[in-house]
Amino acid sequence: MILASLLFAFLAAALHVFIFTMESLTWTRPATWKRFGVASQQDAETTKSLAYNQGFYNLFLAVGAFVGVGLVVFGGSGSVQDVAGWTLIFSCCGSMLLAAAVLAFTGRKYLRAAATQGTTPLLAVVLGLLAVLQ
Repeated sequence: MILASLLFAFLAAALHVFIFTMESLTWTRPATWKRFGVASQQDAETTKSLAYNQGFYNLFLAVGAFVGVGLVVFGGSGSVQDVAGWTLIFSCCGSMLLAAAVLAFTGRKYLRAAATQGTTPLLAVVLGLLAVLQ
């Protein structure tokens, strides 16, 4: 279960790096803003600074999850590194999961995006809890 949890935490982090790239680096490209349901190039330009900021939130969550995975992998079971790693994984993946829940409650048209954003952190948290509580 530990390996599966770490894999899903890693995948959740990788997805959030991809989301960061879209929001902070390629937001004004039509392929990106259309994916987010933005109506026009002008609207993309208007919301560019908001998306830029949001992208960094996603990047920071991803970095925390990556660091957490690394600490668990390279720390001994029950070590300070192991505990810090699981704390980061639960905190970062839990935040990703809660953000996906907020997105899902925003409207039906966001359910697919919420499921995409929330599935891997959900699995990381659930499997991690099962592994840690054994």
